[in-house]
Amino acid sequence: MHHRETSEHPNLTHTPSKPSIQRKREIGLGQLTETSPLELAVVLPTFCEAANVARMVEALKRSLEGLAWEAVFVDDHSPDGTATTLREIARTDQRIRVIERLGRRGLASACIEGMLAVSAPLIAVMDADLQHDPALLPRMLDRIRGSDFDIVIGSRFMAGGGTGSWNRHRLARSRLGARLSKIVLRAELTDPMSGFFMVRADVARRIVPKLSGIGFKILLDLFTAAEPSLRYAELPYQFALRDAGESKLDQVIALEFLIALYDRLFGRIIPTRFAMFAAIGGTGVIVHMGLLASLFAIGKLAFVPAHTVATLGAMTFNFYLNNAFTYRDRRLVGARALLRGWISFCLICSVGALANVGVAAFLFEVQSAYWTTSALAGVFFGAVWNYALSRHFTWGRY
Repeated sequence: MHHRETSEHPNLTHTPSKPSIQRKREIGLGQLTETSPLELAVVLPTFCEAANVARMVEALKRSLEGLAWEAVFVDDHSPDGTATTLREIARTDQRIRVIERLGRRGLASACIEGMLAVSAPLIAVMDADLQHDPALLPRMLDRIRGSDFDIVIGSRFMAGGGTGSWNRHRLARSRLGARLSKIVLRAELTDPMSGFFMVRADVARRIVPKLSGIGFKILLDLFTAAEPSLRYAELPYQFALRDAGESKLDQVIALEFLIALYDRLFGRIIPTRFAMFAAIGGTGVIVHMGLLASLFAIGKLAFVPAHTVATLGAMTFNFYLNNAFTYRDRRLVGARALLRGWISFCLICSVGALANVGVAAFLFEVQSAYWTTSALAGVFFGAVWNYALSRHFTWGRY
């Protein structure tokens, strides 16, 4: 079941049907406000949004006046002090809460942690950069309250919605993502890439154990994991132009979307992380052979030192790509962490290479297996070894 509401100029004001009961009391240094039971929790994942969070809090106050609400900011240990800024705000406003995560990153996983940390019956998920208009929240609340909808979604691509001043390349990427998402979606959403929605808390908690937490589009994750299918409505909104901070929509995030699609299609057959690790290992072979050819065949370096340099170069290539993609949510940052990670990865892969040769030799010489079977078995064993140990020792400490 679904519903779409269209409007060229949507009225974003709202008068709550049940006014909050507020009681004020004097405690210690300031005046605190007690409200009736929470109606709404707003979850906002953040990374380097120190310039925006204070204005976002003020916008929430204006839009949700008269409602019992709280806002949970889930910050991925931003180096610009976003969490510190939010804690200062929270000292004088008990509706503001901060979860600061160490050693893990990702918009989807941040949203999941935020949704599990709230007690309100309704949860809104939105960005903290003011590109999602908080004035739409009361209309979302009206739409889901008193209905049988599980989720209400803000859409940029239905009548009345818009993407602001997006250039044609960004718009094309977004529309391509929307088309690709229909491969796994079981709903005709106009904006399946939306990061702005309101969901019933009991529905979200029911689905959360099935979520992958990969990438940056939690909405796609929710819809593909839900059993039975989610009942939804869509409301139009205008995507605002960011005027502070930097956009997080980079090529890595675009790749994460494709990874999330893979996870839903094939993740149960071959785990997503292992598939990424193996794919990067395959490209590492190309790098290895390219370096070897350059040093030995073209540069006339002796074979053993050329092969050694090529091996080290391929390991380094694999390490940095795995750090950027396979383990993006727990990637190593800083010179010391990267150096330690690189050393451990090279040591693990060196042992993995010996294991590869050992397994292949055993199958070929002792078990009389075909040379192709022996070689492939060795490659597979070495890949599993490298993946299992590097996952634990290189990227497992955080």
